Amino acid sequence: MATIRFFAAAAEAAAADAAAIDATSVGDLRAQLTGLYGAEFERILGRCSLLVNGTRATDDTVTLSGGDTVDVLPPFAGG
Repeated sequence: MATIRFFAAAAEAAAADAAAIDATSVGDLRAQLTGLYGAEFERILGRCSLLVNGTRATDDTVTLSGGDTVDVLPPFAGG
């Protein structure tokens, strides 16, 4: 299972800081997260960047394995 870490608005929408999900790809992960956390989470997820082991995943075909860590990062403002 991959470890999924939620930050800011994504953590708020999921009501959790982390989850363990058995997904085979980023697209599969998106579908499972939407199923678990609902429409509001899906809306926020659409604006988020996903980092797989620290590298931005720009494609839903990126493969995931059991030891991966995926960070769900909403856009941040400020500075």
